[in-house]
Amino acid sequence: MNQMPQHSVRKFALIIRLLLMAGCLTLGTAAEADDEIPNGNVVRLEVFPGQIELTGSRSSAQLVVTGYLTNGEVIDVSSDASFVVVKPEILDVSTSGRATPESDGVTQIQVTFGGVSQTLKASVFGQNTAQSVSFEYETLPALAKAGCSGGACHGSPRGKGEFRLSLFGFEPAFDRMSLVRELQSRRVNTIRPAQSLLLRKPTMQIPHAGGRRLRSGDELYSLLHDWIGDGCPVDPPGAACVGIEVHPAVNRVLRFPANSQQFSVQARFADGTTRDVTHLSQFSLSDPNIANASASGLINGVNRGETAVIVRYLEFIETPLLTFVRDVDDFVWNSPPTFNYIDRNVDQKLKQLQYQPADVCSDETFVRRVYLDVLGTPPTIEEADRFLADALPEKRQRLIDELLRRPEFALFWSQKWGDLLRVSRQQIGLDSVFKYSQWLQAAISSNMPYDQFARELLTASGSTITSPAGNYYRTAADTLDAMESTAQLFMGTRIQCAKCHNHPFERWTQSNYYGLASFFSQVQRRKTDRPEEVILWSGSTGEVHHPADGRVMKPWVPVSGELEIAAAADRRLALADWLTSPENPFFARVEVNRIWAQVMGRGIVEPFDDFRDSNPPANAPLLDALAQDFVDHGFDRNHILRTILNSRTYQADSRPSQFNRDDLKYFSHYMPRQLTAEQLVDALGQVAGKPKQFELVATDAKATWLPAPDLRPHDRSKLGEVDFLKVFGQPERQSVCECDRGDDSSLGQALELLNGSFINLLLTDGNNRLHHNIRLGRPAKDIIVELYRLALSRYPSESELNNSLAYAESHADKARALEDICWAIVNKSEFLFQH
Repeated sequence: MNQMPQHSVRKFALIIRLLLMAGCLTLGTAAEADDEIPNGNVVRLEVFPGQIELTGSRSSAQLVVTGYLTNGEVIDVSSDASFVVVKPEILDVSTSGRATPESDGVTQIQVTFGGVSQTLKASVFGQNTAQSVSFEYETLPALAKAGCSGGACHGSPRGKGEFRLSLFGFEPAFDRMSLVRELQSRRVNTIRPAQSLLLRKPTMQIPHAGGRRLRSGDELYSLLHDWIGDGCPVDPPGAACVGIEVHPAVNRVLRFPANSQQFSVQARFADGTTRDVTHLSQFSLSDPNIANASASGLINGVNRGETAVIVRYLEFIETPLLTFVRDVDDFVWNSPPTFNYIDRNVDQKLKQLQYQPADVCSDETFVRRVYLDVLGTPPTIEEADRFLADALPEKRQRLIDELLRRPEFALFWSQKWGDLLRVSRQQIGLDSVFKYSQWLQAAISSNMPYDQFARELLTASGSTITSPAGNYYRTAADTLDAMESTAQLFMGTRIQCAKCHNHPFERWTQSNYYGLASFFSQVQRRKTDRPEEVILWSGSTGEVHHPADGRVMKPWVPVSGELEIAAAADRRLALADWLTSPENPFFARVEVNRIWAQVMGRGIVEPFDDFRDSNPPANAPLLDALAQDFVDHGFDRNHILRTILNSRTYQADSRPSQFNRDDLKYFSHYMPRQLTAEQLVDALGQVAGKPKQFELVATDAKATWLPAPDLRPHDRSKLGEVDFLKVFGQPERQSVCECDRGDDSSLGQALELLNGSFINLLLTDGNNRLHHNIRLGRPAKDIIVELYRLALSRYPSESELNNSLAYAESHADKARALEDICWAIVNKSEFLFQH
């Protein structure tokens, strides 16, 4: 058989694509997939809403039809069921399940799928009465759904093309002024609505930088056209929208090929009425790799996993969850051992998604991993040998306990908190850096309960010299900075977006932002004659005013709302009481997630300081179990860290298998991650036997113990020098965000590893371990084995050793050859990554 030329294959594929796009050709897979949906196993149908009442010509209702199977699973059949209207002159139901009115009257709809039927009543009113378009509840949502008032378009702070709207329609009065009055009222043409700029630009009848947003005659276009044709009316006084309800509201598990779910959105009004606003709502996903969302609210799964469906109408957001499961060929659950409750929760999720957990890692891998995670440095050869020689089955547990008692643990983990608390010479001065760091080290060394730790920071008073925790209010130098830092550190909330408007992706409102800020508005600061000293106290004056209307904001917290606090009381005490309460929904979960992320490479919520409904945890039961354990043990951080380190999940091999290589967030295998800048410097120093020296600290101080990144005074003569630590992501500590520490590979890092001065000087130093061994006349084999053990905590493989020896023997300059071998070892991913 002759093979089709490559250019002909491409041409044929292009023709097929064009035919598919034009609707002239259909593939059999869709029909085959429908056939695979287990309709014969449906034992019951459930239709939402249970009955329909449509008032007005533009009202509609999206039906959600759920099939219950004999095995207990559910499937969405909203687009597959048949809809028969007894009196079709009253009502029409599309194939996707959307009901629209035709005339006044009462009828019934029979919904059938898989031989099972359900009947619901439908009532239609007001079809003979003119219905004007609501500006707030139809026009503004239509502009938001079309993307016009989004943050990347006219909803940005400066707008686009001299046209600005409030973000997602949060300020109706401002938006109507922009639409109707600005630009000499040229944006709308009430006599000839179709000639309005508001319609001609998004339909690309005239050039529009934002591209096509509407099509003439579609639903959103018609709605805007009718509002303009009605004279751009303002809504008459009436009941306000107070929220939305989404159906289905609870997490649904959908198994391929039944991998779709239709959603319905109901707006609730203050007078108790509801209105279907599915067609005006926006739908997006927390993980677009798992599914895709249509404008009509139909979600189609594409991969295994879980995603939140982010549903927005006006300022209201709901985030139901969907879990998509696909049967994997040849998958058989291997029933791995469980070391503690962490493994049970992880295994439950993995089994559901059919990801196989990895085997437990080798002792050589474990000892390097746990030393790096607890102390920040690899084990010495002696430390590794002592562990590897231990024959007792509980040796890993005993090593973990030993490492948590070592002083290096507090030094290394206080550096992590130094990043978050912005401990730097630039922020608070050199003396304060050391005092603040010593306070952090003492808190970690003594295993200070986390609620006490947070309380001492938040309620600090007096001199920052005698009370170093007070430096919290020097790095957070004003009311809003203190509030934003506290919200991110202890509540996992990046609330900054709510400063100027309601949060675009969360439930936080602008009023919430300034209500939370009022806890810090009476914090007083006064400098003294002593360098770097600030006196802190809580005053009795100082209020936060809402920028929109000037009203005084009362102290407010999530869930509880406004707190009543005596006028003379320190508001921070009330905040600390609420925050550290065992019932607080944020405090414990945020900290256990942060500890988890530090040793597992990613958080259960990722990023680990970005908790929101639209960023759900990868394993909610696991996060809840860790948080409850944290509370039950008196906010003991060492207990949580010890529990994680002792789990099979932490001790899993990092090498993926065919049954888990696609998993990037459910912890089926250990996720490798690049060493931090400080860890890399210390590890290189350990391999070379020539630790890097730092200024203003003890001569034996490691990079992983440094109290600040800017201890070295500014030296103009060294401008232009490459700082190895900065190249590899050491943060400047100007932000409480975990993103301040760079952890991405870069070209600069590659160049520094390949031919940078730091590594070159380290390897060629005549006083380093390598050259000392050469002078002692040690055999090349022994030197190479030692290099592997220092760098990788393991012996070289036979091929690695033979190749290295062959290279060394082929060069006349033995020292240069061994330098090259050492350089090759420290450039291996196995060295550069925690694995």
